[in-house]
Amino acid sequence: MKKPLIYIVDDEKNIRRSFELILKPEGYRVQAFESAETFLGAAAETLPEIVFLDVLLPGMNGIEALKMLKNLSPGSEVVMISGHANLSMAVEAARAGAYDFLEKPLNKERVLLTLRNLQERRSLQSRFASLRESVEEEYRLVGESPRWQAALKQIEKVAPTDSKVLITGESGAGKELLAYAIHQGSPRAREPFVKMNCAAIPEELSESELFGSEKGAFTGAAERREGKFMQADGGTLFLDEIGDMSLRVQTKVLRVLQDGEFQRVGGKETLKADVRIIAATNKNLREMLREGSFREDLYFRLNVFPIEAPPLRERPEDVALLAQHFIQRFCRRNNRRIPEVQPEVYAALKKYPWPGNVRELQNLVERLIILSENNRIGAENLPAYLLQAEFKLPETPPGARTLGEVREEAERAYILHCLEHTGGNVTQAARLLGMERTNLHKKMKALGIM
Repeated sequence: MKKPLIYIVDDEKNIRRSFELILKPEGYRVQAFESAETFLGAAAETLPEIVFLDVLLPGMNGIEALKMLKNLSPGSEVVMISGHANLSMAVEAARAGAYDFLEKPLNKERVLLTLRNLQERRSLQSRFASLRESVEEEYRLVGESPRWQAALKQIEKVAPTDSKVLITGESGAGKELLAYAIHQGSPRAREPFVKMNCAAIPEELSESELFGSEKGAFTGAAERREGKFMQADGGTLFLDEIGDMSLRVQTKVLRVLQDGEFQRVGGKETLKADVRIIAATNKNLREMLREGSFREDLYFRLNVFPIEAPPLRERPEDVALLAQHFIQRFCRRNNRRIPEVQPEVYAALKKYPWPGNVRELQNLVERLIILSENNRIGAENLPAYLLQAEFKLPETPPGARTLGEVREEAERAYILHCLEHTGGNVTQAARLLGMERTNLHKKMKALGIM
């Protein structure tokens, strides 16, 4: 790993030389300056990663130089040095953004330890920033369609409040994305966003998953465990697929929503958690109320502010945008070149009804990138069902035509259908049809297409 660039700023030549003797054998790149003015001039050209900065300098002092550097480069780490340090100096330096304060004469082990700690800190900051960027990319809201924008406007209104929200919509339509957007737009944004998929957890474990458990509460409970409510304390708890929660667990959740109190499984201590609840389901909860499989009182507790996540087939304007988003994300993560996507591919994607919604589109995009050749995705790469799903044979009353005539009309219609999706490219259409290009030409001529 390349060592960071370190600036030394001190008016004493011996101090500058001491730093060079300590740092250069360790592989660090070092530049030394005898005044704040020359240091800041160099920093304006090449930003330093780490600076050892003397407090008492001729002309501009170190504290003033620290403040100017932080305005220029907030990410630069600064360690103040002084032979006459006092508490007020240290406090002022810390307030101005200094990482540490070292006293002269210099101690080699202390200098190197400070550098190691700084590098670990910078590494953690870099990993955190990368993780945060990854999360933001994962939950990025993509879409310009009226239905999607209407849902986002509802989020803008409800997010700043503490109201409970119930998000409905088909599986894969983006309910979790909307829930996270509500959390990010709320005063709780810096607090945890905790998810629980009610459909993925067996009924016998749901209670401990939500409320936690004491050691020995059940077989396998080797230690005390905090549940989702405590994990989300101060933040947001997202209960996905709430319609799959059993009536027994529904009753316990209702009690928490009513008085804010609960107990761990096997425990006697009464606990409280400040949690905002967002629930989601792909089921018809009103129908479940009539069937008696969902508690009416819990439904009205959760359904304070309903939001519908529209299915992808009702927002065709967003299909190409989403596909491009998934292509860029997948290629970035896997260090691949972004492929060229032919227009007929987007036309086919737009016409498909997407029963699996956005999740289905994402999976298909990844598969197309993996299978693509020559960094190109064309209609020939699309699965057959994507084209056949919109192809319908002409309706023919019984006895109106012979079997040969119906077969001929069907062949003609399907060939035209494939040609439409390939933009008239006969070679690509032949691949979709599973036949040689010359044979397709003959067939088209026989059917009067040419």
